[in-house]
Amino acid sequence: MARQSITFTPPNDDWLKVQVESQEYSSKSEVVNDLIRKARHQHEEVEAIRAKLIRAEKSGFTKLTPEIIRENAKKHLKSND
Repeated sequence: MARQSITFTPPNDDWLKVQVESQEYSSKSEVVNDLIRKARHQHEEVEAIRAKLIRAEKSGFTKLTPEIIRENAKKHLKSND
């Protein structure tokens, strides 16, 4: 595992200490790694949404009414549960 030396502002360092003291995490490194994992996951989700929007923009217009589109979306969401 790569070791790094980073500096935190006092408020951020205090927050990290609270996370460890609450026994939510065992070390500051664990907190930082968890935050990075969450940020990476969020970035991946944003990129997936962006790709879908680009694909949708390139697909052209539809003749479906907004009501039909909403109903299809609801059915799609229910089928993914």
